[in-house]
Amino acid sequence: MLRCDIASRGGEVLRHANTQLRSDRRSEILDAARRCFARTGFHQTSMQQICAEAGMSPGNLYRYFPSKEAIIAGITERDRAEVGMQLADAQFTTDFFATFEALARHHFVERTHEDVALCAEMISETRRNPAISKIMNEFDTEVKERLITMMRGAQERGDIARDADIGAAVEMLMIIADGVWWRRAVDPNFDAEAALPMFFDITKYMLLDRGKGRASESGRES
Repeated sequence: MLRCDIASRGGEVLRHANTQLRSDRRSEILDAARRCFARTGFHQTSMQQICAEAGMSPGNLYRYFPSKEAIIAGITERDRAEVGMQLADAQFTTDFFATFEALARHHFVERTHEDVALCAEMISETRRNPAISKIMNEFDTEVKERLITMMRGAQERGDIARDADIGAAVEMLMIIADGVWWRRAVDPNFDAEAALPMFFDITKYMLLDRGKGRASESGRES
């Protein structure tokens, strides 16, 4: 009985080790692909180049990802999980705007040039590749839904104006975020840090002051 128990636990440990190894190898491939896509572009990067960057044979890589689109899906899924964890961990209930500003600074300023270049490349590829377009649109939709849910919670707590148009505000904030990332990708002289105060002013106007402005206009009209 003891011998069987030891053997069973040994098999479980081995299965866990194999699963971890496979997960590690997938991460290595995704990291290698990110570097290649950021450096030479999605369209110009071959699977052979990704293999060389990852230090593995084509046959081994294809066991994990059958195509570049599958690699992009893997990168997007990992990014989606990261954004989800950041929003879940953010302490919006303590100080909504301070937490939101810290999150914006991380994504606008602190993300690496490789991250920004990859994002710009993927956005460009959506115009040519329906599979990539579908992946990116699904990612955008999920981020938008998470932000709307988070802001509606803040609205219920009274951190955001009751009459603020959350859907429109999130849409505009995501448009601005895309623009900031694009400028970082194409303009080496662009200072994202310097753009943050204006971004925060626009955010507060949409979520706090706009309702007050409508109330004032309504009072003047009456």
